[in-house]
Amino acid sequence: MEYFNCFSGSYTCARAKFLKAAAVAKGDVRSFIHPDKKTPDGEPLAIDVACFGDRKAGRQALFISGTHGQEGFSGSAVQIGWMIDGGPAKLPADMGVVLVHGLNPYGFAHFTRTTENNVDLNRNFIDRTTGAAPANPHYETLHDTLKIQHWTDAENARVDAAMGKFTEAHGRDALFDTLARGQYLHPDGLMYGGKDREWSNKTLETIVKETLVGADKVAFIDWHTGIGDYGKPFFLCFNEAGSPLFAKACDWWGKDNVDGVRPHGMERPNYTGLVFHGVQRLLGNRQMCGAVIEFGTRGIGMRRVLRLDQWLRRQSGLDPDMRAGLQADMMDAFCPFDGQWRKDTLDSGLKLTDQALAGLAAW
Repeated sequence: MEYFNCFSGSYTCARAKFLKAAAVAKGDVRSFIHPDKKTPDGEPLAIDVACFGDRKAGRQALFISGTHGQEGFSGSAVQIGWMIDGGPAKLPADMGVVLVHGLNPYGFAHFTRTTENNVDLNRNFIDRTTGAAPANPHYETLHDTLKIQHWTDAENARVDAAMGKFTEAHGRDALFDTLARGQYLHPDGLMYGGKDREWSNKTLETIVKETLVGADKVAFIDWHTGIGDYGKPFFLCFNEAGSPLFAKACDWWGKDNVDGVRPHGMERPNYTGLVFHGVQRLLGNRQMCGAVIEFGTRGIGMRRVLRLDQWLRRQSGLDPDMRAGLQADMMDAFCPFDGQWRKDTLDSGLKLTDQALAGLAAW
């Protein structure tokens, strides 16, 4: 499998490759067109869904790419590679697969992590029927300090110093939790979960209800990049630790990979509003086993890149050459241009997909 046949340089190209591969593999394709937004070139934005196998089977797999926009290029490549490599033809007779391509198409097309409303989609799936959104009190003390006013070394050093001071007072695990868990009060801030459900959130509900209506056992992967060793997979399983479903994820991908792993060597944050938990709620009492699977890039250095992403979102009159250079650096952090990284992550992604499907078949 040649990686350059699966990776793309733009959302438009990734979408075209996905739709072509799905057509060749004889998938049942439906596209959900964004009602308001377009690509930078004025083309439609869409969440594309390709279904394979037995649509009425009790065992279904749900594999998602592009929850975080720039990270979609890697997940898209794995989905395309699985179709090109004949994955649909190898499915058992009593199983189905649902590929959701570009869950956050705006971020995918505009090279940003967040949605058209600057919402981190993977913090947007909180249960809004239970009252107030989750609090993140430490973030309230840091928000103004974390905002970069000008993209300079001095400004970044100022923010790093503030985080260092916080770490001295509260510990590095507390800082990681504060910056990653999600916050719901500052639309211009990091990890903003939104005041309402995003279009992508509501559309995923429609997809789940239409494609998984008969499923009683669901295998789940949400593809991401950033956390972990360079070019290696990193697993965040959100099935309850010690539960039979958590044990099943360990069986699929290896206990050493799934159980007790620490992102960047720190305690896992108390993530809120994850797609994983949103899909669980939509499925009700039906069983879902799976994980967010990351491919490592710059490790803890991604903090600076996340600040850059937010700073670029606020710049309207930036010199085009400067924007292009900074955007290229940011994109290399989310989906490295390094061919070896792309080959390794594609190969790993295909293997992990096969392992999940083998586990689902035996479930």
